Amino acid sequence: MKKVSIIVPIHNEKNTLLLILEKINQANFSGLEKEIILVDDASCDGTKEILEKLNDDYIILFHGKNQGKGAAIRTALKKATGDFIVIQDADLEYLPDDYDKLLPFLINDEADVVYGSRFINPENMKNFILKNKIANKFLTILNNILYGTRITDMETCYKAFKCGFIKNIEIKSDRFDFEPEITAKMIKQKARFKEVPISYNGRGHNEGKKINWKDGIQAIFTILKYRFFD
Repeated sequence: MKKVSIIVPIHNEKNTLLLILEKINQANFSGLEKEIILVDDASCDGTKEILEKLNDDYIILFHGKNQGKGAAIRTALKKATGDFIVIQDADLEYLPDDYDKLLPFLINDEADVVYGSRFINPENMKNFILKNKIANKFLTILNNILYGTRITDMETCYKAFKCGFIKNIEIKSDRFDFEPEITAKMIKQKARFKEVPISYNGRGHNEGKKINWKDGIQAIFTILKYRFFD
């Protein structure tokens, strides 16, 4: 039986962690065996203590200092043994109910990487904070212009990969610039892309959202860097 590795980077998510784990365990994995890899990126709000009480159903890794989402994914990939990899944030913006939309394209060898697009589903439009929506659209358009692609949501969390594709990549980004870096490198590998509509419930900074304008500037730099200099 083939296996999927669910990678969950975590930083200060004590209010949502147990609920998202419950939803992951209830998800439809399209007949795949699963492993769930949790990486705590030096949480200081009680998240670490919750993780320490979990059972052996999870692979749990800890960073001694905060490094960022990209660094957490890099750490998890070293332990992942699945044929497929899915990235899952620890908040409730993205729901694991959508796994069965992403995974069949990998299982049936119809794609090498599948992105869950928030913008294909019109019901999501009311769930975006306007400035975040504009920033996401701008970064995706910039990526498409420079790389000649037609992706609708480059910044989505929900990315699913064939293991061989993502493990062959050296991920250098430590923070949210992981998204444009992995997209650029997948394009350069000539990976077959597929996008599917997913649900999305965006949260604000007062609810724990961590990405900010500095991450947007870094994303622009990353898009340009991997197009022209790397």
